[in-house]
Amino acid sequence: MLSLGDKQLEEKLVRRVARTSMDYQLLEDGDRIMVAVSGGKDSYSLLHVLRRLVARLPFSVKLIAVHLDQRQPGYDGTALAGWLAAQGYEHEILSEDTYSVVLEHHEEGKTYCSLCSRLRRGILYTAAERLGCNKIALGHHREDTLETMLINLCYAGKLQAMPAKYRTDDGRFDVIRPLIETPEAEIAAYAETAGFPIIPCNLCGSQAVTTRKSMRKLLEDLEATNPNVRQIMLNALRNVRPTHLLDAEVERAWALRPSDIPPKQEARPTERHFDARPAEHSRLRVIS
Repeated sequence: MLSLGDKQLEEKLVRRVARTSMDYQLLEDGDRIMVAVSGGKDSYSLLHVLRRLVARLPFSVKLIAVHLDQRQPGYDGTALAGWLAAQGYEHEILSEDTYSVVLEHHEEGKTYCSLCSRLRRGILYTAAERLGCNKIALGHHREDTLETMLINLCYAGKLQAMPAKYRTDDGRFDVIRPLIETPEAEIAAYAETAGFPIIPCNLCGSQAVTTRKSMRKLLEDLEATNPNVRQIMLNALRNVRPTHLLDAEVERAWALRPSDIPPKQEARPTERHFDARPAEHSRLRVIS
């Protein structure tokens, strides 16, 4: 049973996820949502908090937890399966050997994450269609989107982060991230008090240095001089000035925006304080 302080943390998470869901319209009447449960602290917390939130909604939303056993060495999903059953979650455990595929096609010097995530995503999409789900919920949090933004900025040359919601390329599902505005530290604290049976990822953990880890270190360094830098950066993702970027397509799209979307700042009349006339000695002279 959670202590008073732990219950307050849980309530804080539920309120934040509720606000995020409202701002980005993540939850709607009749939704059938696959919650991807990896076995890590983030996805456990997402599933638990979503259930608390869904129970309070004035409309119907169905949650289905899905876990994928990727047959990594040392994997044991017994505790996870038992926990899902004991908690009364509707769930499925899938099993596909993506581990061997990743090792076979891995390129020297690159991380496993990209290929692993693509394979996992394809399997989950197939399962979501079979289960009749219209949305897939992922456990990415605030730090995930900030690190992604920095990776794209520093290494890919583009301004791109993780959105709270997007439609898959084939148009079949909406992928939602209800924890996208939630600090990782709060999720970690909640997961520890809740006692979730965490399953480590031996594949990712086998690579000591990744670009994402270096971005995490950069955030820590910035935080040393500005304790609020993570929240400030998140606010920046919600406070974009299209007119002050260099992307011509964004500029054209902004110019063609619907009339009900106002500019971030209304034009104001210029206050005149000086005549701004040239000094007598600085007048141009024509030299013959």
